[in-house]
Amino acid sequence: MPLPGLRAARIAARRDCRKSWQNRVMNLAGTTLRLARQSDALTLAAMSRDLIESGLGWHYRTERIGQLLANADTVSLVASENARTAGFAIMTLGEERAHLVLLAVRADHHRRGIGRRMTQWLVETAITAGIATLHVELRAQNRAAYLFYRARLNFEQTLRIDGLLSWRAKRRSA
Repeated sequence: MPLPGLRAARIAARRDCRKSWQNRVMNLAGTTLRLARQSDALTLAAMSRDLIESGLGWHYRTERIGQLLANADTVSLVASENARTAGFAIMTLGEERAHLVLLAVRADHHRRGIGRRMTQWLVETAITAGIATLHVELRAQNRAAYLFYRARLNFEQTLRIDGLLSWRAKRRSA
């Protein structure tokens, strides 16, 4: 159990971390990364349904995405190109563990570094907030995601359950 003072320090660090990213925008060769807004919820829910949850049932509907976007312990990014959403990522922060809840990039924007850059931004945010590990789950048969997390992002597999693989970002050496 963390000490009360340590918990307060982590909460303050998260709040400061979130504030430091609030006005941050990054441009990747015509693709802009920014924090997601409530007005993005409908688009992100539709992308989750079509690009992530296909064949699984639709769990991340507009209301649930809106709740995640409103949560102070959630960091949500949108990648856009010419006012069209090209991708998004949503990460929740716990005491010592972060969870990459959703990450999607439209097929016509694959292989442009958008998913990698969004994930790197979230990893850097988690480190700044004092998070020890960042976890993500993916379908075992999703070879493209497997290669993305393993080869491009250097994540390591931690668990395999009922067709799902659990991964975490490898710790950086000091």
